[in-house]
Amino acid sequence: MKPLLRAILIIDALLLLAFGLLFLLTPWTSLYNALQLVQTEPTLVGQGLGIALIGLAWLAFHASIDGALTTTVAKVVGHVNWLTGLLMLVWLIGLHRPELTGFGQLVAVSAGVLLVVVGLGGVRLTRVVRRRERLRVTEAAAAERAERQAAKDAARGRDAVGYRAVRTEPVVEPVLDPVVSPVTRPVMPVTPASAASTRPVEADYLAGDRKAPLSASDTDARNSAADAPGAPRPPFHG
Repeated sequence: MKPLLRAILIIDALLLLAFGLLFLLTPWTSLYNALQLVQTEPTLVGQGLGIALIGLAWLAFHASIDGALTTTVAKVVGHVNWLTGLLMLVWLIGLHRPELTGFGQLVAVSAGVLLVVVGLGGVRLTRVVRRRERLRVTEAAAAERAERQAAKDAARGRDAVGYRAVRTEPVVEPVLDPVVSPVTRPVMPVTPASAASTRPVEADYLAGDRKAPLSASDTDARNSAADAPGAPRPPFHG
């Protein structure tokens, strides 16, 4: 449907260009007399209207190429065309103004009818194209949301599978090496026989430390030796 709308835009551009050139040539009196048309008075108004129509024709032609502007420009141009055609028919047929000859009135009425048909057709077709574009955008948005939801579900599924795999994996506890205690020498129990065998040694050791009592002759000999001149004297004990 959109290619058909672009074709209608090209037709609109040609019609607007033709009327724009006609109004732009308002000072050309012989041309208007040949077409049996009434010249626009003042001439400045006619030429200004011609420039505006030429600009609108360029916009319609550009919209037929640029897809982003097609529906908007086609809607505007369509309304302008059918309203202009309706206005021409009201003045020409209803009010008989301006007063034209037979051929001029036929040309003007035909142009008005053509403008009404092309304008209404463009507006109707614009509505259909815009409805389809909105439906297409809605479907694309729904498909995108579905893809995002599917991606989220897949990610959640992978996370759940990974979690179950971690939970079902057997837990391996670390094996600790046994602590080897240092080798201790066994303590031999002390028996009564061994205790008896050690007692004489202890008695002899203690007996060696003790001094045996001296006899009287030994005491006199030690005293005489101590009294002799040059003999070492025992330390003074207080």
